[in-house]
Amino acid sequence: MRVFGGNRPKAPACDCCTGGVVGRRTLLGAGLGLMACAAVSGGAQAQVARGARRLTVRRAYTSDSFSGVYFADGRYVADALSKLDWVFRDLSREEVTPMDPRLFDVMNAVAARMEATEAFEVISGYRAPETNAALDRRNSRVSTVSLHMSGMAGDMRLPGRESMGMARLAATMGLGGVGLYRRDGFVHLDCGQSRRW
Repeated sequence: MRVFGGNRPKAPACDCCTGGVVGRRTLLGAGLGLMACAAVSGGAQAQVARGARRLTVRRAYTSDSFSGVYFADGRYVADALSKLDWVFRDLSREEVTPMDPRLFDVMNAVAARMEATEAFEVISGYRAPETNAALDRRNSRVSTVSLHMSGMAGDMRLPGRESMGMARLAATMGLGGVGLYRRDGFVHLDCGQSRRW
């Protein structure tokens, strides 16, 4: 696995995660193929693509990226998920964890509704508990139960698109949590309970 050295700009803190921490093994062991459908309900379920699902992401502060199919033939593609896990890693600790693939489903659905072909620029993905605690010490608004620590959240933007428009659209879809960070120009998306701030 690659390890990057040197000083890196710190990603802005996302203080929005108010959901409980869910064990990673519990989530992934429940059956990856069923999780996308279980995560959404009613009319929102139809908004997650039922065929092959693609995602294009680029990590801010690094040259890491992924563009390709992460779900095909009714199941998640393990190699693609591993690559996405690397892109979404905790940069301050160079720590990788399995991301909840439902987050990628949320992103895929938002991109489809926006007819976006450009890459999501990922500001923050997985956040180790130590990283989250350090952010909490600097900013009292950082949640101590952040969904970033469970690999269920990401802070991102679509370059050339207004963050406000993306946040409003994502919120109307009801697929998870949506937070707008207007000053920093990014949107928080997660696959937890539907809520907005």
